[in-house]
Amino acid sequence: MNCNATQLPYIATGYFSKIITDYLQQSPALRPFYQYEPTVQGIEQAINTRKQLPFHRSLLAATLKKQYEGVTATEAVQQNIERLAQDNTFTVTTAHQPAIFTGHLYFIYKILHTIRLTEQLKKDLPQYQFVPVFWIGSEDADLDELGNIWLSGDKLVWDTRQTGAVGRMSTKGLEAIVQRIEGELSVQPHGKELVQLLKDSYLNSPDIQTATFKLLNTLFGEYGLIVVQPDHADLKRIMLPVFEDDLFNQTASGIVEKTIEQLSAHYKVQANPRAINLFYLEGNIRERIEKQGDEWVVVGTNIRFSADALKKELEEHPERFSPNVILRGIYQETLLPNIAFIGGGGETAYWLELKDLLQHYKVSYPVLVLRNSFLIVEEKWEDKIAKLGFGIGDFFQSEQQLLTALVSRHSNGHLKLENELQAAEQLYKQLREKAGQIDETLLPHIEALEVKTLKPIQELEKKMLRAEKKKYENEQQQINAIKAALFPAGGLQERIENFMPYYAQWGKAFIDCVYKRSLALEQEFVILQQK
Repeated sequence: MNCNATQLPYIATGYFSKIITDYLQQSPALRPFYQYEPTVQGIEQAINTRKQLPFHRSLLAATLKKQYEGVTATEAVQQNIERLAQDNTFTVTTAHQPAIFTGHLYFIYKILHTIRLTEQLKKDLPQYQFVPVFWIGSEDADLDELGNIWLSGDKLVWDTRQTGAVGRMSTKGLEAIVQRIEGELSVQPHGKELVQLLKDSYLNSPDIQTATFKLLNTLFGEYGLIVVQPDHADLKRIMLPVFEDDLFNQTASGIVEKTIEQLSAHYKVQANPRAINLFYLEGNIRERIEKQGDEWVVVGTNIRFSADALKKELEEHPERFSPNVILRGIYQETLLPNIAFIGGGGETAYWLELKDLLQHYKVSYPVLVLRNSFLIVEEKWEDKIAKLGFGIGDFFQSEQQLLTALVSRHSNGHLKLENELQAAEQLYKQLREKAGQIDETLLPHIEALEVKTLKPIQELEKKMLRAEKKKYENEQQQINAIKAALFPAGGLQERIENFMPYYAQWGKAFIDCVYKRSLALEQEFVILQQK
C-alpha cells in the first residue's frame, strides 16, 4: 500500500473552532490558560517541572503488569512497562472512552499521533525515555455516544439495556454487529483477519473495557503502546485527598469557575464544573453525588451517606468514586509521569480550563498537543477531483463555492459584471463631484440613485451565474458525490467513519501508513492519498 500526504493549516479547513485555531496561532488571549507551548522547548520545561513532583512509578508498573497478565504483551510493551519504573522515563498520553469497535477514525489517529510524538521526542531529547500511553475512559456512561458505529452509511447500534459505566458493561449483544461486519467486510483482502480480531477481542471478553484493552494491544502492541485501565481500586487510592476535598469542600468548582469567567470573555466554554465533580460507581450505577443538607445523596437512587459514612466508603472503596471531566485530568497527571497530552478540539478546550486547578493541587500541567486529523482520499476520488480541475484541498469549500468556481472558470469571466459595476460607480462619483459644487444637499439624492442602479446590476450578475450553473448539472452531481464521500453528513470523515473498512482492505499496512504520515508537533491537517 502506498500513501502520499499533503498538509493544510487547520484554520484553512473551516472545521475547527476559534479557541483551537487561536491556540495553534498562540493568540495572546489564550496564553494565560496553558503552561507550556507545544514545542520541544515546552516539552523540556514540562519535564523539569514534573521532576519536582511526586511519582507513583512502582504502583503504576506493578498494576500494569497485572493488567497485562491476560494478554500476550509484545517485547516493546514489556520493555516500556519496565521503563516506567525508571527516573528518566516520561509518558506522552492520549485518552478516550471505550467506544465499541473504536467508534470513529479519530480514535485511531490520536493513538498513532501519541506513538509518533513519542518516537520523535526520543530523537530530540535522547537523555530521556518516552513511553506512549492510552488512558481508557471506561467509566463514561454515555452509551448513546459509545454504543454505535457507522458502516457503509448505516448506523449500527448495540442493542442492550445495560446501564452504568460503559467499560464495565458485558459484551453480550455485540454478536449481531460482528455478524453484520463479517457479512460486509469478510470478502475484503484482510476482512477475515479483521473479523477474527473483533471476535477475539469482544466476544471472548467479559466487558467492554477488557475488549478495548485486547483490541488496542493487538493493533498497537508492536509500537510499544501502554494501555492503562484506571478503573482500579489501587490506582484510585492515590486520589483520596482530592476526592475527599471535592466531596467535603467543593474546592475544584470554585477554582474552575473563576477560570471559566475569564475564558468565556472570548470563547465558548467546553465543560462546566459541578459543586461535586464525582460520580458514585457501583454495579450498574454511575450517578452524580450531591450534598443535600447534612447528607450526600447519589442522584436517582436511595443511596445516602452521612459525613462519617462517606469518609468510610471512600477509604474502603475508592473504586466506587468516579471523577468527571473536571477531575479526570488530575487523576491522569497524578498517576503518570506525563509531560504531554494529545487530545481533540473539545479535549484541548476543556484542558484550557484546568491549569489553575492542577496548580492548586500541585499536579503537573502537560503540554497540550492537538491530535492529528486526516482526510483519507482513495485513488478513485482523487481522479474525479482532478478531472474537474480541482485540487483535493479545494473540497473543503462548500458545494456551491466549488460549482461557482467551476462555472466561472469555464465562462472565462463573462459572467462577472465587474467592468459594468465599476463604470456605474465611476459615473456616480463624477455626478457627486459636480453636484457637490452646485449644492451639497443633492448628495444624498445621488447616493440613493447609485444604490438603485447598482443593486439591479448585482442581482443580474447572480441570475446570470445561476442560469449558467444549470448547464453544469453533471459536474454538480460529481461535486456532490465527492463531497458526500469525503465529508459524510457534511462533517469531517474522521468524526463519522470507522477504521474497519480501511483495515479490511489494507490490513496493518493501513495502520502503518497513518503512523508514518502522522505529524509530531507540526500541528497541521493532513490529506492522505491512498493508492
